[in-house]
Amino acid sequence: MNKKEVSEIKRHFTEEDGFFNIGKVVTAFVDAEKNIKYKASKNFNIIEESEAELIMKSLRKVFSGKVSKNLLEYAFPNPAYAPGGTQNILYEATRTKLEDDEKADALLEHITKKMDYLSTYAVFIGYCSYSVFKKTKDGEALDDSDHNYNFIVTAVCPVEIRIDGLVYDEDENVITRKPTNDRVVGENPTDGFVFPAFSEGGADVNHVMYYTRKPKAPNISIINEVLGCRFISTYNDERVTFQSVMNNVVGDELNFEVVTSVNEKISEVVAQNQDDTEPPVIDKERLTRILSESGVSDEKLETLDKVYENIVGETVMRASNLVENRTVVAVPSVTVNIKKDGLSKVKTQTIDGKRCLIIDLEDPDIVVNGLNVN
Repeated sequence: MNKKEVSEIKRHFTEEDGFFNIGKVVTAFVDAEKNIKYKASKNFNIIEESEAELIMKSLRKVFSGKVSKNLLEYAFPNPAYAPGGTQNILYEATRTKLEDDEKADALLEHITKKMDYLSTYAVFIGYCSYSVFKKTKDGEALDDSDHNYNFIVTAVCPVEIRIDGLVYDEDENVITRKPTNDRVVGENPTDGFVFPAFSEGGADVNHVMYYTRKPKAPNISIINEVLGCRFISTYNDERVTFQSVMNNVVGDELNFEVVTSVNEKISEVVAQNQDDTEPPVIDKERLTRILSESGVSDEKLETLDKVYENIVGETVMRASNLVENRTVVAVPSVTVNIKKDGLSKVKTQTIDGKRCLIIDLEDPDIVVNGLNVN
C-alpha cells in the first residue's frame, strides 16, 4: 500500500461515509499470561454509541503514520497459505466476514498465542467493506464501475491499570481513597494490521500491512510469528546503516555542504516517487549518483561497491527513512538545529584560520531565550 492508497482508505474510514461500512467486530481482553479473559462478537451498528466511537477510533489509528516507517507492507511466504498458516487463517476470517465464530476464534487464538506483549492488552478486530469507484481525471465516479474492497483491520491496545488514589465522593461530600483499581483500554493502539492489503483499487491477499506506533521498536513477534512474515529492519536501523556507508566511503570529505546536499537529493527522490506502489530505495547506483552530484571525489566513489556490499548487502535502504527533516550541527557544549527552509541562511567559512559556522542574522525577528533582540 502506497501513501495514496493508505490515505484513500483512511479518508473513507468513518461511519458517516457512504462508501464505507463496518460489520462484525470482535473484541477481547488478554492478560499477561496470554489468557483470553473476555471476548465478544457484535455487529458494529448495535454497539452502544460511545463504545462504538472509541472502537472506530482505535481501528482507524491503524492507518496512521508514514508508509515505510509506521506502516510496513509484508509479503506472505509460500507456507503461510497452508492449513493453519497465517495467510489461511486471515483469509478464512475475512471470507466469512467474522460471522463464523470458529474462524474468528481461530484468528484471535492465533494472535494471543503467537504475540509477545509486556502486559495486559485488548484486541479489536473489525470486518470492513469499502466501495471502490473508478474515477475520471476530473475525479468524477464512473457509472457501474464500483466493486468492494473487503478487509479486516486489527488493533492491539494497551490496558492501563489506574492505581488507588483519592477521589471526590459526591454522595458523602468528602475526598476519600478510591476503593478499586480501573483497567482502562488505551485509545491509541501500539500495533495493528490490515488484511488483505489495498493495491491498485483492489484486494491483494498475498500482502498484509503492519502498523506500529513505535517505528524504532516495532513488535517483531507480530511480524515474524503472528503474520508469519520476515521482519524488515526498522527505519532507525536503516539510518545507522546509511551513516556507516557514508563514513566508510566519503570519510574525510564529509563536510557541511556534502551532508546537506545528500539529504536534499534523497528528499527529491522521495518527492518524485511518492505515488509509487513500492517505496523508493537508495540502491548502489542511485547512491553513487547522489554522492557524485554532491561533490564527492571519484577516488572515494571507487570504494563504494565494496563498502555497500559489506554493509548493506541484500537488504534495502528506503529513501524516506534516510531523510532528515532538519540539519543538526553539534560540537561540545553547542548544538544548532537548522530546519530545511533555513539552510540558505547558514554556511561554513574559515576566519582567522578557524573553521566557523556562519548564520545570517539579517532577519528582523531574532529571538534569544524567548526575548526579541536587536
